[in-house]
Amino acid sequence: MNHVLCGLAANEALPFELVGRLIAVADEEVADSLARRADLSREQAVALAARVEESAVLLAYEGRLTAADVDPLTRPQAALALLDERSGEPGWARFFARDPDVERRLKLAACPGLPADVRETLAADPDVRVVVELALWTTADLAARLAHHPHAEVRRAVAANEATPPRVLAMLVGGEGLAPAERCLVCDGEETPCAHDPNCPRPDCDLRPGASCDGSHESTLHELAEQALQNPATPIGVLLRFADHPSALLRGGLAARPDLPPETAARLSGDPVPGVRAELAENPAIDDAVIRVLAADRGHDVRRRLAHNPRVPLDVLSDLAAATRIGSSLLPRIASASPSEVEGLARSSNPVLRMLLAERRDLPAGIRDALADDPDARVAKSVARHPGLPEARLRSMVKRHGAQVAAGVAANPGAPPALLEDLAGRVPPARKALREIARHPGATGPALLVCLADRQARRVAAGHPAVPPEVLVELLADDDWQVGRAAAANPSLPTAVMAELVSGADGTAGTRPGSGAVGTG
Repeated sequence: MNHVLCGLAANEALPFELVGRLIAVADEEVADSLARRADLSREQAVALAARVEESAVLLAYEGRLTAADVDPLTRPQAALALLDERSGEPGWARFFARDPDVERRLKLAACPGLPADVRETLAADPDVRVVVELALWTTADLAARLAHHPHAEVRRAVAANEATPPRVLAMLVGGEGLAPAERCLVCDGEETPCAHDPNCPRPDCDLRPGASCDGSHESTLHELAEQALQNPATPIGVLLRFADHPSALLRGGLAARPDLPPETAARLSGDPVPGVRAELAENPAIDDAVIRVLAADRGHDVRRRLAHNPRVPLDVLSDLAAATRIGSSLLPRIASASPSEVEGLARSSNPVLRMLLAERRDLPAGIRDALADDPDARVAKSVARHPGLPEARLRSMVKRHGAQVAAGVAANPGAPPALLEDLAGRVPPARKALREIARHPGATGPALLVCLADRQARRVAAGHPAVPPEVLVELLADDDWQVGRAAAANPSLPTAVMAELVSGADGTAGTRPGSGAVGTG
């Protein structure tokens, strides 16, 4: 693949005329970049679609092609993409519903808004995979009918469809009023009883790991229950039976339901499997009593997940912060803290709580500045990216905590160019800071030249518009293809060099005399 041409195709400063010339020689990878250009004209989109089928699909999804631009006979994938976007002709759906290519029928079955007669044709498709795909996305009335399909895989798909009526979902889970399934994917192709080897060596085998059938299609019915548990339309009453199910996976699915009754939550808080209790811990439906039980739970990941529960009381969160590794992300309960709670958190003697508060980006200036002056480096690191911090305070943070906060300061949107240059020149270098400087809009040429000396930061810095043009030309031939591609996509690349790259691709001219730097890598 020509990585330089792919980068050039994405360059927002590429002149209109050069875009057209690049379309004429584009391969699949270059066409992918061209198809994503915001400035592509309709004529250019049509020309690109005619050259590369895969780009036609992307252009259709992005609304750059209309039904008038696509022939379903010659561009079937683009036509299906337009149908998926509700922009195709109804006659196309009828055409593809009887297409001998099953992959096209599968794609059609997932399209929304299909005519009723097309849905009926697909529901009777001889390949069960097409019926399964239809069942995943179809309307409530057809989903209700497909719930009675003799194939268990179709019923599993109906259970996953959020348009399926609640009464039908209850029937699928409970089995009342439903004849037993006759087939599943396992017994379709294997003699039963059969337990599929998770490490099956057959390259043509597409059975899921753990699939099994003893005549009752047990693994598929287990998966049906999983789908019903994840479907918000399933009535909670019919799911409570899984509180004592032997499968921890199903008990965990129940534990995560946002409509879980308090008494069932209390039962699950004593589940023998930590993974079930961890699912419960993050569920906003649990009450204060269950929260406090789980706060003392030493099972794997239970307390960390509880810390992410939006309803965890701050006193419990304080204990959790002292007892478990939560990380430095913004927790939902911290994000929703009231002004008075924010003030209390800022004064907390627990530095982890102050660190978690510092992740908020809407803090009052006084609290923000106090956290920036915090003696604990973890707190300062969390607040370092906060917009509005003045240069003097940012420099003070670096002086006090050094490399521990350098990357956060470098990522601050208000960090001035002079500060970024000073951070780039630190000895020893703060490599994470260099990567942040490389993508900072305020980075200067001198700072970026330092970043180019670091292997990871170089890939980012090569795309920064402040890199000197003569350096960009050299980077086009870099040994690292990601660097060359980023340089080619850089809007500061001289237009004359862009023209030479396109000329080299379409054969209208050679490489610029005397320069090996315009090679395509």
